Amino acid sequence: MKKILLPLFCLLSIPLFSQNNLKALVGGTLIDGFGGTPIRNSIIIIEGERIKAIGQVGNFDIPPNAEIISTEGMSVLPGLWDMHVHLMINGHSNYAHWDKKYPPLFKDVIMPSSAKQLLMAGVTSARDLGAPLEESIYVRDAINKGALDGPTMYMSGPFIQHAPYPGTEQFRWGVSGPADARAKVKKLADAGVDCIKLVDQDQMTMAEVKAVVEEAHKNDLTVVAHSHRPEEIRRGLIAGIDNFEHTGHATAPEYPADVMEMIKARTASGKKLFWTPTIEGLWNYEYTRDNPEILDNDSWHLGLPDSVIQDIKQSIRYPGRLGYFQITPYRKPTLRRKFEQLANSGVVLMIGTDSGIPMKFHSQSTWNELDVWVNELGYDPILAIKSATYWPAVFMGVDKEVGTISEGKYADIIAVKGDVLRHISLLQHVDMVIKHGKQYK
Repeated sequence: MKKILLPLFCLLSIPLFSQNNLKALVGGTLIDGFGGTPIRNSIIIIEGERIKAIGQVGNFDIPPNAEIISTEGMSVLPGLWDMHVHLMINGHSNYAHWDKKYPPLFKDVIMPSSAKQLLMAGVTSARDLGAPLEESIYVRDAINKGALDGPTMYMSGPFIQHAPYPGTEQFRWGVSGPADARAKVKKLADAGVDCIKLVDQDQMTMAEVKAVVEEAHKNDLTVVAHSHRPEEIRRGLIAGIDNFEHTGHATAPEYPADVMEMIKARTASGKKLFWTPTIEGLWNYEYTRDNPEILDNDSWHLGLPDSVIQDIKQSIRYPGRLGYFQITPYRKPTLRRKFEQLANSGVVLMIGTDSGIPMKFHSQSTWNELDVWVNELGYDPILAIKSATYWPAVFMGVDKEVGTISEGKYADIIAVKGDVLRHISLLQHVDMVIKHGKQYK
């Protein structure tokens, strides 16, 4: 045993350890997710699935039977969350082709592959916003049972909107009137989804939008909604949406004044409003277009058959020709101002990536989003990490169990060599991944 003096009040707070399944992470700089000063030379004791105790080298007893895992020279932080992923897609540029050809592979191939890629990238919890219902529930539950490797998933199931786009009826549900809106939400709630995803709410009647939100809240489900157009935001705020996604399709230089006043009034009311801006896919498009070698990173191949890999590669062979991104160079100059407006409005920002859209792979998206926030938009790295750990857990109502490194919570922990607060891009090479006490990497 490494015998080190510990203050009496600390001794009294440490419970007895069992004789089995103990790990001690020793020596790293702990960024706990709460946003405070990092703890140097940290010690984290894991017993089974949970964090048992936290201390520092020099004033802490390491149990004699613990497996010692050195984190010297590493940043240790909670497992990341990605609050906007699409497991059913993986970077292919032609949605019509993908939606027609690959649904039979969603449950057993595509979605499990996406989930494992996220986990290996240090994402231990994620929210999927739009996929077929049966497949969503199956993959989430299979991960929770240990049958599949992946983050703890929170699923919305199908999008709710005015009318599904042709060929997407499996994962987009249209509503016709308030009664139908309530029935569709109730069907999702009864199936066990974790949240409701609402899109194109400016094409619905206000009564339908309110019915979606009211029925979701009645079933203790949060509502996540697109904010592509100002009217979507206005209607969402009136109805009581909990979380908006994206920064808008338009090339307008900023959010309209009346929308900002509505947002500020909501945040001033004391009821939190969450926002997931999904910046990086737009910000980095021109770089990716001009430097397509980054697409050759084979981390996104994990779990995919070669036929699917080749299909994806062929679809993104000419990044500059993709219709999906032709307006992006006109949108990019608006992103800094819109991000600044949101950051100054009182909304709680959360990391999400829209992972799975063309040229955005689950193995790479989350660290890229953090990198753009910090290195391009000047966001405080401690707050950025908090937006990828603490706040998502709060939003999903599981902050008593995950989201920070603290006693009693599940041991969802990642570590990287170096100082992520100075070099946030180090997160592209996560060296250690522990989820619920099990070391995956």
